[in-house]
Amino acid sequence: MNVDQQLNTSTYENEKHRLRVNLLYSSYWLADRIGDFLKPYGITQQQFNILRILRGISPDPISTKELRERMIVSGSDTSRLLDRLIEKDFAWKRPCPHDGRLIQAFISKNGEKLLSQIDREIHNLDSEMDNLSEKETLVLNQLLNKMRYRPE
Repeated sequence: MNVDQQLNTSTYENEKHRLRVNLLYSSYWLADRIGDFLKPYGITQQQFNILRILRGISPDPISTKELRERMIVSGSDTSRLLDRLIEKDFAWKRPCPHDGRLIQAFISKNGEKLLSQIDREIHNLDSEMDNLSEKETLVLNQLLNKMRYRPE
């Protein structure tokens, strides 16, 4: 079903307006599926994002400021999200030895185990896009990158 049918509308100012609506609708559609996928693991999309960042930088630490800058949705309360991961024993933190104003974050062994478990199952989420060929997927990725690129 296309976005016009789903939203029961066909009134757009132009095709860029339709694209804007379609991208927003598709973004929320995918976010819902990702949320449903992560629910059994007891983490949110933002927490998953933080864990992946922590794993990518491990064993080195990262400050909460740097975490916020690397997150997909950077407006999140990174400190609160990190504290929730610590409560679940998926991460840990300490004051920075060089700058006491900064907090350093790390992934825990349990966080690494959780991500390994998710990695084994995440292909199930990718099946949501099975109706796209490999070539269409490549083109869509290229077009989305091009849309966001603004030369200086």
